[in-house]
Amino acid sequence: MSTQHREPLTTAHHSEEDVARYLQAHPEFFERHPELLDRLRLPHRIGGPAVSLVERQVENLRARNRKLERRLAELVAIARDNEEISGKIHGLTCRLLAAPGLRERLAALEAELREHFEVDQAVLVLFGHPEQQDRLALGRFLSVVPAGDDTLRPFATLLDSGSPRCGQIRDAQRNFLFGEDTNEIGSAALLPLGDRGHPRGILALGSREATHFNPGNSTDFLRRIAEVVSAALEPY
Repeated sequence: MSTQHREPLTTAHHSEEDVARYLQAHPEFFERHPELLDRLRLPHRIGGPAVSLVERQVENLRARNRKLERRLAELVAIARDNEEISGKIHGLTCRLLAAPGLRERLAALEAELREHFEVDQAVLVLFGHPEQQDRLALGRFLSVVPAGDDTLRPFATLLDSGSPRCGQIRDAQRNFLFGEDTNEIGSAALLPLGDRGHPRGILALGSREATHFNPGNSTDFLRRIAEVVSAALEPY
C-alpha cells in the first residue's frame, strides 16, 4: 500500500508567499481538510458580510464568465462587420466586371462607393493625359493628371509606400483632392492604385467624422478595394 508524500506545513515562520506556494503545489489540500472550507471567511469586496472561500471562488468564476461573454460579443460583432465589408467588396467587384467600358466602370465605382461604403466624398485621381478627364465627363469624382505633375508632390510618400493611409490628411492633400473650399473632411483614406513603384492613381475616400478612418485600424479591406479597382482599370 503506497502513501502519498505530503510536505508538512507546520512551522510558524512561513511567509504568505510560502503558504501560497504550498497551496499551489498541493491543490488537494482542501480535499484532505474539507472542514476548512466552511470555516474560512473572506472579507466581501464591496463591504458586505464575509463570504466563504467557495463563495468567493464562485464569485470569481462568474466575473470571469461575464468578461469572457463580453469578449465573445465583441468578437461576434467584429466578425459581422468583416462579413458585411467582404460582401460590399464582392458587390463592387461584380459591378465593375459587369461594366463594358472604362467610363462605365468608373461610373459604377463612384456609385458603389456612394451607395454602399458610407463615404461622404470620393475622388479618383488617375495618372494620364488630362484631356481624358473631359472625355470621360465624370464631374468632381475624376481627375486625370500626368504622373510627374507637381501637384502630386504631397502624395510622394504615399505612392512610394504603395500602402493605404487613414486618418487626418494635410491641407495640401485635402485641397487637391476635395477642393480648397471643402472643410467637411474630418478624416480620409488614401488608396494608391497600381503596383508599388508603378502607381497608376489614387482613390481618396473622405468622411465628415474625424474618427471614421482611424489610423489605428487595419487597412486590409482598403488594400483589397485598391487591388480590385486597380485590376478593373488594368485593361484601360
